[in-house]
Amino acid sequence: MKLSRRQTLHLLAAAAPAFALRKAFSQTPAGNQGQSPSTPPLTITPGPFTNSRASLRAYTTPDWFADAKFGIWAHWGPQSAIGDGDWYARNMYIEGSDQYEYHRKRFGPQSKTGYKDLIPLFTADRWDPEHLMDLYQRAGAKYFFSMGVHHDGYDLWNSKYQPRWNSVTSGPRKDVVGIWAAAARKRGLRFGVSEHLSNAFDWFAPSHLADTKGPYANLPYDGQNPAFADLYHDYSGMPANFAKTILNDPMGRTAPDWWKLQYFNRVKDLIDQHQPDLIYTDGGISFEEYGLATVAELYNAGPTSYEGKSEAIYFSKTPTDCPNATSCVIDHERSVLNQIDPNPWQTDTCIGDWHYKLGATYKTPKKVIDLLVDIVSKNGNLLLNIPLPASGMPDPEELRILESITQWTSINGEAIYSTRPWKIHGEGPSTKVVIKPNGKEFDPNEGKQPDLTFEDIRFTTKGKTLYALVQGWPPRELIIQSLATNSPQQPEKVLDVRLLSRNEPLRFTQDTTGLRITLPPTPTPASDLGIALRINFA
Repeated sequence: MKLSRRQTLHLLAAAAPAFALRKAFSQTPAGNQGQSPSTPPLTITPGPFTNSRASLRAYTTPDWFADAKFGIWAHWGPQSAIGDGDWYARNMYIEGSDQYEYHRKRFGPQSKTGYKDLIPLFTADRWDPEHLMDLYQRAGAKYFFSMGVHHDGYDLWNSKYQPRWNSVTSGPRKDVVGIWAAAARKRGLRFGVSEHLSNAFDWFAPSHLADTKGPYANLPYDGQNPAFADLYHDYSGMPANFAKTILNDPMGRTAPDWWKLQYFNRVKDLIDQHQPDLIYTDGGISFEEYGLATVAELYNAGPTSYEGKSEAIYFSKTPTDCPNATSCVIDHERSVLNQIDPNPWQTDTCIGDWHYKLGATYKTPKKVIDLLVDIVSKNGNLLLNIPLPASGMPDPEELRILESITQWTSINGEAIYSTRPWKIHGEGPSTKVVIKPNGKEFDPNEGKQPDLTFEDIRFTTKGKTLYALVQGWPPRELIIQSLATNSPQQPEKVLDVRLLSRNEPLRFTQDTTGLRITLPPTPTPASDLGIALRINFA
């Protein structure tokens, strides 16, 4: 599209704030050691850690995380407000995609109404964080995650480095991260934030394109307008056709140094303002020295124990980032393991789409509890996203799921929290199913695990007590083969067996066929989701 001289001057004038902001990023004060000579100075809070992998290997996972087991996440932001699921801000610009067509029908052509114009829909007009945190705590969450910034580059705090597109100056006009943090900490929950910013420079490439056909062919989408480069990014210094060449690599990290510095400064600002206990990054440690600096900043500026040891946690999806369980904690998105990991780890998953979608089919409470029990038996934690709509109030089905989880954890939580794995993670038909990893960093395999039934048992321990979590209400006699007197696990003699839902001793025998337990004639509360038995040895 050819622009007149007047139009060109107008666009350049409008773009000036974005270019000035970029220049400001390149003038950050001198910082810490550990970066290569080509890396701009990075200011890291003084402390034991620097932005080098050797330095970060001195970090080890705090014990509180291995005790916590269960967290809840509010994956919430402007994309939630549209109500059409995840990655809307990107997919609305991909010609022919479902979300592109949805946008055209609801809002009009992308050359006239862009993502920036939808941000006011993020109202939070029914958001009651105190009430929601009460619900999450009752459901058994020991930590809570707020979205910090998604790939759309919209910061959910009073962002120093994203002054126009943040939740204080636009949308709900509230410091979402800060308000969530206060509500969580008031209840003794650990507080985390997720950042998805490192991929944003590539992720938003479609906004710089245009329709290739139809009545709006060749009319640029609003991402090409330099007046909004602080949201959609400035590609002026990139190779020709960068937006097209990067189109098929949305989670890539091809970016100039000024953007890498912006990434560090924004995440540092988030850490320094809110001192989170946990940071989830969507991928591995990004941009080497820049990403390592964000990890060091978290460990230096975040919470510490009485002994001065870092109590913060940084999650990476790249195993090589966390060698021998140092530097960080491994997160497996939407994935389960086949065996016990000797080191604490986490699965993050969602009951539906990551961002709220009207009419979405949610995981059942049974599926959530099956995942929790299986993951904990293998030394992991479950971080469960319950997506919020624009209003900030969960829909009725989400509230029903939360209530079912609450009922189960209130009865059986003793077998989950502050436990550790047993000699084996479990027994039953599901343990015979081997889910082969595909070798990729992102391997969402949770759907490959079969549904668990009363024949599937998972084990946890606490001191000398063994817990058997049975994923359904079995017939009157339950047989635990792993506790047979001639089992390879070489169990001790069982002295006492009780259901956590009824503190009464159960009748049992232990022989070469297993531990045979006689259960009550009627199911106990929440037994359709599973039951837990406390087993004590002589």
